[in-house]
This record gives sequence, C-alpha cells and structure tokens, in this order.
Amino acid sequence: MTSPVDTQDINKEKLTDAFQLFNELSENLSHSYQELEKQVVTLSGELAAVRTERVKTLIEKEKLADRLQQLLAALPAAVIVLNGEDQVVDCNMIAIDYLSDSLIGQNWVDIVQDHLIEVFDNPHERQLRNGKRVSLTKNRLNNDSGQIILLSDVSELRSLQDKVNQQKHLTAMGEMVAGMAHQVRTPLSTAILYASQMNKNTVTDSNRIKFSNKILERLHYLERQVSDMLIFAKEGCLAMEIFSLQHFLALVHDNMEEITKNSEVKFSMRTNVRVDDMIGNEDALLGAMMNLLNNAVEVLEGKGIITMTIDQQDQNNLQIKIHDDGPGVKAGTHQSMFEPFYTTKVKGTGLGLAVVDSVVRAHSGSIQCDSQQGKGTLFTLLIPCINQYIEDSFQQMEDSYEAV
Repeated sequence: MTSPVDTQDINKEKLTDAFQLFNELSENLSHSYQELEKQVVTLSGELAAVRTERVKTLIEKEKLADRLQQLLAALPAAVIVLNGEDQVVDCNMIAIDYLSDSLIGQNWVDIVQDHLIEVFDNPHERQLRNGKRVSLTKNRLNNDSGQIILLSDVSELRSLQDKVNQQKHLTAMGEMVAGMAHQVRTPLSTAILYASQMNKNTVTDSNRIKFSNKILERLHYLERQVSDMLIFAKEGCLAMEIFSLQHFLALVHDNMEEITKNSEVKFSMRTNVRVDDMIGNEDALLGAMMNLLNNAVEVLEGKGIITMTIDQQDQNNLQIKIHDDGPGVKAGTHQSMFEPFYTTKVKGTGLGLAVVDSVVRAHSGSIQCDSQQGKGTLFTLLIPCINQYIEDSFQQMEDSYEAV
C-alpha cells in the first residue's frame, strides 16, 4: 500500500513533468509564432511589391489605352470594331462622320446596306451617301473574337487616277489621229482603184460584180474603222435607251450568217434570259459583239466552231460568253490585248478590243479573257443592262398568277 508521502512525491513528479512539457510547448509555440510573424512580414512585403507592380501595370495599361484611343481618333480613316456577332462595339469619329451617329450596337450587314454602295470597277471599294469613294479592308481579331474594319477615303486618289487615265486617253487619241491617215487611205485607195476599173468597156459583167463586192468590202471596213474610232473618242460616254434583246441577238445572228456563209466556220447561239427589255446602247454593244466575233472568225482561218451563250447571271446582270476552238492566245498577253493600239495582226489597228472594253465599261460591266494555246479562247462579258423595272413587273405578274 502506497503511503501518503509516496503519493505526494509522485504528484510532484507529474506536476514537474507537466510544467516541463508546458514550457516546451510554450517555447515551441513562441518559436512558431515568431516564424509566423517573419512569414507574415515577408508575405506582406511581397504582397506590397506585387500590389505596387500591379498598380504600375494598370497605370501603364491605362496610359496605353488612352494612347490607343488618341491614335484611333487621330487616324485619317474610319475604324469600326466588331464583336463575334458582327455588331459594332467601338469606332472613331471619322466612322461616325462617314456612316451614322449611332453605330454602336448596329449589325455590320445593316450598315453596309444602308450606307455603303457597291462600285462596279473595284470590289474592294464602296461609295458613301455623300459621294466619297472609300476602300474597305477587313482583318480578323485573335481567336475569332471579332474583326476590325478600315474605311479609307480614296476620292482624291480616284480623281488623280481619272486624270491620269484622261491623259493616257488623250495620248492614245494622238496616236490614233497619227495612224488614221494610213488606216483610212489604204482601203480607200483600194476602193478607188476598183471603182476606176468599173467604167471601162473592156471589163466584163462578172468582173464588175467582183469589183463591186470588193468596193463594198472596203467601204464596210472603213465604216467599222470609223465607228471604232468614234466610240473610242467618246471614252465610254454613250447614250443609253431601252432596246430589245431578241432584236439585238437577231442582228448578231444575221451578221454572223453573212460573215460565215462562204467558210466552214460554224456559229451557234444559245440564250437563257427570261426578259427582253434591256437598257444600254444597242449599236455600241452590237459593234462590240461583232468585234469579238470577227476576231474569232479571223483566228479560225476558215474552219472551226464559234459558240455564243447569253445567260441571266443575277437580277440585272447579263452574261455573254463567246468561245472559239482556235489556236488560243499566247500566255502573258491577256491584259495587254485590251490596251489601245496593241495588236498581233499585221494589218490590225489595235482598236477593236480597246473599243470592246470601253463599251463594256460604259455599261458599268466587266470583260475577261481565258485562253490557252491549242485550246481556244473564251471571252466573258458581265453587263448590268437588264431593265430592272421590267424584271420587277415580270416577277409581280408571275406572283399574281401563282396567287390565282
């Protein structure tokens, strides 16, 4: 049995051990607290540094954003920023001046329809309601989050280009006048020579008919040359009126029958246009078509196939394709062939295709040539000459019939 003295000693030892453990824990706690304080001081310093750096970065970004806003405002062009849904989220003052006071939030497609008019001579340019010509450039933003539109005023550039073109035209006119004497004198001298022989008593009736045909051929040649020169001199300024497409195609067909009747050249025509009323200059268009068809007949040298197809490309565009299975055109000459006085013919004037190009541009259309040596030549003309009023009336009539 444990005595009270032993029990007291045991309690003292336990108490001593407890105090010792408490002191150790206190020391550990104090040490941990000190370490924690050091870490807090370190983290506070790091946090302050990060905060300072963050504030500095924000200030720099604000300065950059302000700088970008100033640059955006100072740019001599309209800048429109679109989001992923093609809605305007930002723009500069020039864009507002060009287009509308309330651009923000509008859909870009609606803006184009309301304020930007297409021009036929350049698909990358548009015309504003105030008459200015602007070039349109688009660029996608990162991750397809939108795009940025740039509208640059090119009115002055176009004016200068028109002056340069006018100067070139005047130069070409000078060259044309210089060559006119030779182009007219040669066939005229030939016609005079044949005419002088017709009155001689020794000339037989068959020769008179032959000489008469030769004179008529030379006079037709002179008439074509004079017509080409007059059209080229007008620089595409042609009087426009309503004419019949069927009548126009009938004239083309009759002329080709006359040209190909004594040869093995086969000419075919196919039309797929549901309206007949056109707006344009029928005589000029007929001359342009016959220029292309005469060239095709000449390159075939008496034997081959020429096809002419007429289609309705869209609501008001007439597409005309003229194809021959001749030797084709040399590579690298496709663009030069429409320049005035450029020709590969020994007796050519170089005005034929230049006149065709001038007539097509006078109708706000376009022409292109596709050719490979040995595979023939294809001319494609796109001319917006379909009478829109007649087309709309035709459609309304069809709709009323369907309703009945």
